[in-house]
Amino acid sequence: MPEKQILIVEDDENLGQILQEYLELKGFITELKRDGVEGLKAFKANQYDLCILDVMMPRMDGFTLGKEIRLLDEHIPFIYLTAKSMPEDTIKGLEYGADDYMTKPFSMEELLLRLNAILRRTGDTEEPQQEFKFGQFNFNNIHQELTSNGKTVSLTSKESKLLLLLCQNMNKVLNRSAALKIIWGDDSYFNARSMDVYITKLRKLLHADERVRIVTVHGEGFRLVVDQ
Repeated sequence: MPEKQILIVEDDENLGQILQEYLELKGFITELKRDGVEGLKAFKANQYDLCILDVMMPRMDGFTLGKEIRLLDEHIPFIYLTAKSMPEDTIKGLEYGADDYMTKPFSMEELLLRLNAILRRTGDTEEPQQEFKFGQFNFNNIHQELTSNGKTVSLTSKESKLLLLLCQNMNKVLNRSAALKIIWGDDSYFNARSMDVYITKLRKLLHADERVRIVTVHGEGFRLVVDQ
């Protein structure tokens, strides 16, 4: 199935980048714009499966942008993001045709769940992959188990989340900062040291198969390399 394309319109540079990196790690194609005018230009020029729109933006606010998008495509789903929590704002957003409305701060995991739910309602979308087979290993991220030669090892929550990100980006670089923000919430020095400990643990578990290794890409992150 082709990758889903998502337009993100968010004027908070940090949040926008986190959203973009997180969704791309989850297999989506994304485009990020910083204000409503640029977002509308992008929507007119490209095709998207879903839009994520901030409400408070310069030049054109999210409510106006959503209304303009709905005039161009009455079926495109979109989610509003806002710092406002007043009931009337939620009602206004839904009246403008939004499929969902999330108040900041919110968890990326919750956003992903809502996003996938909307895509399932509006069209076919694949369920997240539960099992990964590489080398002599079988990894089940739902049960947090790594199996090799008939022996199963139970992983901790963070070990499982980190291995899942590596598997989803197999033979590609997993951005260190993005992984820290997704699993630990921020990319502070202490969380980075913690992630290094978990990388070492995973390397020990994968050491049994010389075709499989986690490589450090200096200045970027890590790569789960699987030789054929």
